[in-house]
Amino acid sequence: MLPDNGNKEGRPNEEDPAHKVPLIETFEGSILLAGGSIAIVSVVGLLVGSVLSPEKIQIITGMTASHLVFGRAAGMTFGYTLGLGHDLVVPINMLIETVLVMLFYPLFVFSWRRVVVIPALKSFMDRTQAAAEAHQDKIRRYGIIGLFVFVWLPFWMTGPLVGCIIGFFLGLRGWMNLAIVLAGTYVAILGYAFLLKDLHDRAASVGPYASFVLLGAIIAVVIGAHLLGRRNQKKKDETDRSGG
Repeated sequence: MLPDNGNKEGRPNEEDPAHKVPLIETFEGSILLAGGSIAIVSVVGLLVGSVLSPEKIQIITGMTASHLVFGRAAGMTFGYTLGLGHDLVVPINMLIETVLVMLFYPLFVFSWRRVVVIPALKSFMDRTQAAAEAHQDKIRRYGIIGLFVFVWLPFWMTGPLVGCIIGFFLGLRGWMNLAIVLAGTYVAILGYAFLLKDLHDRAASVGPYASFVLLGAIIAVVIGAHLLGRRNQKKKDETDRSGG
C-alpha cells in the first residue's frame, strides 16, 4: 500500500516548505530545469540536423508535431509511414514523453502549491487533474503496480501526464513517481512500436497510400475521442451546476 501524505481527501498537504527555498533548489525545480535543458538541446539538434539531413529532420519534426497534437500512436505511425525505423521512432518518442513529463510535473506541483500560476495552462491542468482524481482511488488499491499499469494502458485520459499527478496525490516521492511513470511509458512505447510497425507493414503491402489511410484513421479516432470526452465533461458540468 502506498503512503498517503495528504489530508482526508487523499491530497497532499498544501503547506509545503518548498516556498521557503529557491525553486531551483527543490526537486521539482531541478526536474523543470533538466527538462527545459533537454528540450533546448533537442531543438538545437533539429536545427543543426536540418542543415546536414533536411529530409530526415523534416520527418522527425512532423513526427514530433503529430505526437504533441494527436498522441504517441499518431506520432509513431507518422514516423513509420514516412520511412523511419525503430532506431529513430522509439527513442525519439521516448524523448518526447520524457520531456513532457519533466516539464509538466513540476509545473503542476508548483501550481498546486500556489507557487507559480500559469493561466495559459490552467484549463489543460484542470482537465488532467480531474482525470487523475477520478482514477486515484482505483489505483491506490494496487499501489505502485496500479500506477505502472495505468500509465501503460492505451486508454483515453491514461498516460504519463495523468499518471504523474496520481502519483503526486498518492504521496509518492518525486523521484519514485517519475521513475514509475517513465518506466510504464517506455514499456508502452515499445509495445506500440511492434504493433504499429506491423500494422504499417501490412498496410503498405496493400497499396502505396494504405499507410496514410491508417495514419488518418488513428488521427480521426483521437479527435473523436477528444470531442466525446469534451461532450461528456460538458454534460457532467451541467449536471453538477443543476444539482442533479
